[in-house]
Amino acid sequence: MQLLLTLGTLSTLWAAGGAAPSPTQPHAIRLEGDLTLGGLFPVHARGPAGIPCGPVKKEKGIHRLEAMLYALDRVNGDPRVLPNLTLGARILDTCSRDTYALEQALSFVQSLLPPAEGEGRCPDGSAPRRPPPERLVGVIGASASSVSIMVANVLRLFAIPQISYASTAPELSDPGRYAYFSRVVPPDSYQAQAMVAVVRALGWSYVSTLASEGNYGESGVEAFVQSSREAGGLCIAQSIKIPREPRPGEFTKVIGRLMETSTARGIVLFANEDDIRRVLEAAILANLSGHFSWVGSDSWGAKMAPVQGLEEAARGAITILPKRASVPGFDEYFTSRSLENNRRNLWFHEFWEEDFNCRLPHGEPHGEPHGGPGTPTRKCTGRERIGRDSPYEQEGKVQFVIDAVLAMAHGLHSLLGEACPGGGLCPSMDPPDGRRLLTHIRRVAFNGSAGTPVSFNENGDAPGRYDIFQFQGGNGSGTYRAVGQWVQGLRLRAEEMTWGPGTPSPPPSVCSLPCGPGERKKPVKGVPCCWHCELCGGYRYRADALTCLPCPAHLRPTPNRTACRPTPVLRLRWGDPWAAVPLALATLGLMATAFVLVTFIKHHETPIVKASGRELSYVLLAGISLVYAITFIMVAEPGVGTCALRRLFLGLGMSLTYAALLTKTNRIYRIFEQGKRSVTPPRFISPTSQLLITFTLSGLQLVAAAVWLLLRPPHALVDYEMGRTPDPEDARGVLRCDMAEGGTLACLAYALLLMLTCTVYAVKARGVPETFNEAKPIGFAMYTTCVVWLAFGPIFFGAAQSAERVHVQTATLTVSMSLSASVPLGLLYAPKVYVILLHPERNQPRRARPDP
Repeated sequence: MQLLLTLGTLSTLWAAGGAAPSPTQPHAIRLEGDLTLGGLFPVHARGPAGIPCGPVKKEKGIHRLEAMLYALDRVNGDPRVLPNLTLGARILDTCSRDTYALEQALSFVQSLLPPAEGEGRCPDGSAPRRPPPERLVGVIGASASSVSIMVANVLRLFAIPQISYASTAPELSDPGRYAYFSRVVPPDSYQAQAMVAVVRALGWSYVSTLASEGNYGESGVEAFVQSSREAGGLCIAQSIKIPREPRPGEFTKVIGRLMETSTARGIVLFANEDDIRRVLEAAILANLSGHFSWVGSDSWGAKMAPVQGLEEAARGAITILPKRASVPGFDEYFTSRSLENNRRNLWFHEFWEEDFNCRLPHGEPHGEPHGGPGTPTRKCTGRERIGRDSPYEQEGKVQFVIDAVLAMAHGLHSLLGEACPGGGLCPSMDPPDGRRLLTHIRRVAFNGSAGTPVSFNENGDAPGRYDIFQFQGGNGSGTYRAVGQWVQGLRLRAEEMTWGPGTPSPPPSVCSLPCGPGERKKPVKGVPCCWHCELCGGYRYRADALTCLPCPAHLRPTPNRTACRPTPVLRLRWGDPWAAVPLALATLGLMATAFVLVTFIKHHETPIVKASGRELSYVLLAGISLVYAITFIMVAEPGVGTCALRRLFLGLGMSLTYAALLTKTNRIYRIFEQGKRSVTPPRFISPTSQLLITFTLSGLQLVAAAVWLLLRPPHALVDYEMGRTPDPEDARGVLRCDMAEGGTLACLAYALLLMLTCTVYAVKARGVPETFNEAKPIGFAMYTTCVVWLAFGPIFFGAAQSAERVHVQTATLTVSMSLSASVPLGLLYAPKVYVILLHPERNQPRRARPDP
């Protein structure tokens, strides 16, 4: 139903005279043949208001039209293609206007439309005699994408294949809307892919786009943005559109906006020549000619006009152009055309007048010449020659026009070879089936007029083939140099590219500079190409570009924080300062203790030794010796045996020492208190009782340590947490026993309790008579010992967190223990040794006084 309505509308349009020729322009070029190809070319420019067509277009119009005629001659003269058949043509002028082109294109389907009302019968009632229908098998064209879109919508209704030689709009790749449309030029989507590949090859990840307002610029940027999303790793800083009619200062504002994202130095341009030139001028005015790097589309290509006089701003610009080649045979053909041998081209006389700047005697039967007032009145002689009397350069799309005709011919040849094995046109293919012809066209693959391959994909698009150029030079001169190509993939010759004096590589165009070693990227929300650099601090290292991970406990990060490395293990050596001082004190203490012991043993029977309680004195000296000896165990390298000895003896020496002192102090206190109440001596004051009490009190420490050893066997370990410092470079693992600070206190707790109890009794016994000569020295010893251990606490627990913390604590502990052992040794034994050795007369037994 929809098709019938459309046909009815077109029929009405045709009947209304919509396709009538312009009163001043020929209607069409007709070439007879067995099969007919339609042609659509912009022979004339768009006319002013009210007039469809303007002046003739020499290159884009006549050159391309003649390329189709040249291609038809080649096909018809080639016995290998469509033998026994001749291709004719009907070529129409689109006048660079889509609506006019649609009216012209209706003539292609005129014979397929039903007759309008009143045209079905002659006045006498008989059927009208109509010429046989024209066998239109396909259409070559159009040039502008907007024209191709309009025409393709009509040809699709009649299943007429269409091959364009210049339309590149991406929307024409939609097989649902333009099923019968094909093209021998790549669509702009391929150009966008090529430009994205160039941008990525330059190492850019953050660029801005600049487009002229209109279908070309806006659709080009849209295709570039879409391709960049598919490729990934590329972000658009800004997308700026240049108005069709820019106001004064507009381009200065454009440069200002681009500088808002100044790190996006790469600018992708889909703009016309005039806009490109004015952007470069604005960059120079802003003194930013070397700041931006341009990537231009095929509208820039390898043209000198946009960069003339602006070479400094354009230096290093990368431009792209569809891969094209000159067709030598066409140059010979076209330069040999004249008014005499080219009468089939109805518009050739207009080209002749325009090309040679002359006027034919009968070229304008309807008044004003094509050029309007001011057209030169010099008459053409007809003997002028193209390329000799006028400049000539083959138009860039000539190759594609010829390839479009050859593609249609190869498709027809394949179809008829399959449907009509006997050759020629068989009834089933008269006229050829457009649907089947389209299938064969999409399958063709041959080398085109310039030797480049011609083929189509499933959407009718030709493969993308582009040449990559760089504008090199500056200071008033420059040239374009081919530096690569894109044929289903980029091949860029970076060694041939230049970026200005002292700049061996392309300028960076990134949102954020690369993060340094040990820094991770912290992405900016919504802009994946932008990030902040965050240092992997503490004990973290950079696992990947976005992640910092903590190193395992036994490892620390490398200086550049890109990996983890083993943490050094710190061991307390015998020669270390933290060990040397405690060892020296302990050695001196042991020597002093041994000296006292030898002195006491040698003077075992003297009054001073007897009065001091020989048995407890020896026990006290043994305890002091153990206290000094523990320093050597604490400094020794941790191991199972060393750790076991630490648990056993750390508190045993002190327990034995303070148990003996407590027993002595308690004995003195009880004797004194008992003497106040009676003359009966207190119990348990004999030497044996004193020894039993001392060993019982100290034995509790030994039993507790033994039980601890059985329940939790000791072992050595490397403590990485203890040596963990704020700066990982200072971190160390500490080799220690499994007895931490709490275990040390547990070992000393009982001994400290005995010390406090002894101090309490010393205070209570401070008032005893002078005869109890050991009470006060014991009191002074306990007071001093309390001061030592009160100082020990803050130093031991307040040691700063560092790798040497355990060594500081070990030194503090051993020095405190040596001092606490030296106090009773000095206060209790030094005076006695002094008397024994230096004043032996005072160490004599007193003689009993005789009775009076």
